[in-house]
Amino acid sequence: MDKIKFFLLSFIFFNCQAQSNPNDVPLQEEVKNYKLETIANGIPIPWGMAWTPDGTLLVTEKSGLLYRIKNGRKAQIKNVPEVYNQGQGGLLDIALHPNYAKNGWIYLTLASSEGTGKGGNTQLIRAQLKNESLTNIQSLYKCSPNTTKGQHFGSRIVFDNAGYLYFSAGERGDHFVNPQDISRDNGKIYRLNDDGSIPKDNPFVGKQGSKEAIYSYGHRNPQGLAKNPFTGAIWEHEHGPKGGDEINIIKKGANYGWPIVTYGIDYDGSDISTKTEKKGIENPIYYWVPSIAPSGMAFVTSDRYPDWKGHLLVGSLKFQYLELLKLNGNKIIGRQKIATDIGRVRNVAQGPDGYIYLAVESKGILKIIPNK
Repeated sequence: MDKIKFFLLSFIFFNCQAQSNPNDVPLQEEVKNYKLETIANGIPIPWGMAWTPDGTLLVTEKSGLLYRIKNGRKAQIKNVPEVYNQGQGGLLDIALHPNYAKNGWIYLTLASSEGTGKGGNTQLIRAQLKNESLTNIQSLYKCSPNTTKGQHFGSRIVFDNAGYLYFSAGERGDHFVNPQDISRDNGKIYRLNDDGSIPKDNPFVGKQGSKEAIYSYGHRNPQGLAKNPFTGAIWEHEHGPKGGDEINIIKKGANYGWPIVTYGIDYDGSDISTKTEKKGIENPIYYWVPSIAPSGMAFVTSDRYPDWKGHLLVGSLKFQYLELLKLNGNKIIGRQKIATDIGRVRNVAQGPDGYIYLAVESKGILKIIPNK
């Protein structure tokens, strides 16, 4: 009996040790100097947010619905492609072309059953909006093969300063198969031209057997992707396993290590890898242990939030708050809770009016209004 107790205590001790970050930046409790205003409710799992030039907010909902919200009124957009609404899959992110005012292109990622095999996988499409309906729908990239596994579709979309489109796809639960193999989709960040063609200077163009759309690899489940407005770099965050959520700056052709290196452990407490660093693999600029389950990310540039301006916001699904990560260049120097216990924060975005908007599961879209 004593041996069993010793074993159990040792397991708990070492498991807890593995789930600590000795160099972590302390998380400060929030200073509530704002109020929250509900912009739209009745959206069970809001995922992506994007604004048209006239101030209309477009919101994706995981089950496959697309909404337009204007002047407090919510309407459903018609002719949205059928989604593979299973597990973590469904209708995911949305982004507008940088020149949307002239060309009207809307980009969406979704879990789709198109292609070979049962199940689904992440797809990027574009469409235009006319008379409350999507038209001219074009498939730009479809990850393959389909699988009935329910996890890790990603997915976020962002454009860089040169007009290239980046989107993320998780490794679909095949972590020992997909993320390190550039001949396979999933566990990747992709870069495309705005029409879905592959840029000639993508890192694996001409490499036999490779998926030439891949820009970086070795990712687990990226549900945050944003352009740093101060440097132009593309930042990403991804879910780790039990511990080890990461923030990365995406570099051309770089390997981000999953599952060769990780700061997390498997859900049963066993090791996935004993390595947290390895030559040739990019280190994260920050990692969370324990995991917060990050979703959505946005840089604050608005003068409406002087204490937040120049810093990064990330939603937490697990702990149900918004996290402010204070930056000094590319280094995280401070952390603070915002909207404590608000619910599962699926996305965060800064609107064209300078306000911060939250997409919260079971609550809808909320606006953060600073106190005067």
